[in-house]
Amino acid sequence: MLNIADTLRRWCRETRTFALATVVHVSGSTPLPVGTALAVDTDGTAVGGLSGGCVEAAVYELCQQVLAHAGPPVRASFGYSDDDAFAVGLTCGGEIEVLVQRVEPAAEPHLVAAFEAVLAGRPTAVAHIVDGPDELVGRTLHVPGEGPHDGTLGSGGDDQQVVAQARALLRAGRTACMGVGGEAGTCPRKLTVLVHAHAPRPRMLIFGAVDFASALSQAGRFLGYAVTICDARPVFTTAARFPHADEVVTDWPHRYLAATETDARTAVCVLTHDAKFDIPLLRLALTLPVGYVGAMGSRRTHEHRIGLLREAGVPQVQLARLHSPIGLDLGARTPEETAISITAEIIADANRGTGRPLSHGTGPIHQPAQPLPGLATAP
Repeated sequence: MLNIADTLRRWCRETRTFALATVVHVSGSTPLPVGTALAVDTDGTAVGGLSGGCVEAAVYELCQQVLAHAGPPVRASFGYSDDDAFAVGLTCGGEIEVLVQRVEPAAEPHLVAAFEAVLAGRPTAVAHIVDGPDELVGRTLHVPGEGPHDGTLGSGGDDQQVVAQARALLRAGRTACMGVGGEAGTCPRKLTVLVHAHAPRPRMLIFGAVDFASALSQAGRFLGYAVTICDARPVFTTAARFPHADEVVTDWPHRYLAATETDARTAVCVLTHDAKFDIPLLRLALTLPVGYVGAMGSRRTHEHRIGLLREAGVPQVQLARLHSPIGLDLGARTPEETAISITAEIIADANRGTGRPLSHGTGPIHQPAQPLPGLATAP
């Protein structure tokens, strides 16, 4: 639902009743992920989308039915039709399950604060019961990045479990379903809760104020990263040279990395291929729980760099995390082509993709997201 926060905030402020259709389960190849939503108000105005156009008309009709009859939430599944690819279904071959519910903003006042946090760029999550007892399905809970939660899913025990796991998903910037309860004596009711997470943009830290960095900063920003360029040489490290970067920093790379914030979504790209910068920087980067560490250079440079890192005491388990030479083999030559090569590898690494042409593979194109360690996922 956070994909349409702007309109939903306005409707909630106006206490305008609306129907909310949310993707709660996907399998196979689907165009949009779990948590994507479409909403329809009592005037018939629609906002958002679920499938890139495949099933919107059918879901719109369901929304109008839910609004007209004021009944409980309804679930509907849509998949590919072998008889008619243009029938109600997904022509991409996947399947989605949609929950359609009536939302009375006066009964869910905490949603306004959640939508305002999203629009202000603050980390926030909305926990949303999508399966369980009929009287609980559709309830929501607002979990801000900091401070107490707002709303309730029905009991304090459920709320505490959900808040803890929602914050874990929020730290990872992940929207996902999770299972809650089902234990006799503690939380006997078994629920499936969809956590809609809105986190700040992931960071791309580019070290080396070179031409490749300019192209990579543009590609990184296009992908939604907050891009930082860092180099110790002030004559090259200027905002004018890197207009697509969110931040341009003149500092020794390893010193800047030690002082800045990183997380599991951070991509570290080392483009200097200069040992006096690379070795202390990579030695530190490979100890951090960042999502990606890559370093530019020829194969000869890579072998020399690996030798220096071993001499510096970097263990093999950390060296195995290093993507070097950086990027996928696309035959790239220009800075722009190289930027695509690097970002393609970052995407493949984050999603556990193979990097092979899709035409050479079999099975689903879109793989399910990997669960976070220690997080109870829905069956």
